[in-house]
Amino acid sequence: MQEKIKSYIPKVVKYLNSLQDIRVAGQLVFVVIVLLISWSGVKAIQTNYGLQKQISGLRQQTDVQQLKNNNLKLQNDYYKSNQYLELSARQNFGLASPGEKEIIVPESVALANTVDTPSIKQKTAIPDTRSTFEKHLDAWMKFFLHRQ
Repeated sequence: MQEKIKSYIPKVVKYLNSLQDIRVAGQLVFVVIVLLISWSGVKAIQTNYGLQKQISGLRQQTDVQQLKNNNLKLQNDYYKSNQYLELSARQNFGLASPGEKEIIVPESVALANTVDTPSIKQKTAIPDTRSTFEKHLDAWMKFFLHRQ
């Protein structure tokens, strides 16, 4: 073991002596400068990427807000229209257009002539008789083919 260490000593001494050469020191300084410049470039790119993400997020928010504003403008235009005023008068005040007759049906009579629709719980589900393998295969096919 000691002999191995002694065999490495001349190599280490030679390496340390080579560091005293001005050319090797210059190369080391050059490599350090290149690494620092590369690091600052990477940091600048990372900062720009983060800022671009923020900008795109804010643009999307403004687009969504503009769509909401446009929807509100359209809704306001609808509320100002004669069609809405007529419907509102019919619903809220029981008014009708000239020449129309309004028929008021008591609630008990109206409910007596309705048909009950089955709720979700009352509907009977068709049992799936496929094997587990077939169910999984079908699910994967729907996934890969983008089917609902």
